[in-house]
Amino acid sequence: MTAPEPPPSPTQPRNPLHGLTLEAIVTALVAHYGWAGLGERVPVRCFTSDPSVASSLKFLRKTPWARARVEGLYLFMLREARRGP
Repeated sequence: MTAPEPPPSPTQPRNPLHGLTLEAIVTALVAHYGWAGLGERVPVRCFTSDPSVASSLKFLRKTPWARARVEGLYLFMLREARRGP
């Protein structure tokens, strides 16, 4: 009888985006900044003109540069939250 294999180690243990969906990131940013604040920080129409999570996800999945800006803003938000008020 052989011993069971240990569970695989996480491949990205220090990546704060690992395991998060784009929807969770957008929802957290909207909760923190609101649509207007998000539109100021990442000026794209899906955040400024009749915004919704669904339209934002559709746009961000097709547009790598915008997705990178949103992910960067999310990481910035996390850093600021760790620093405190």
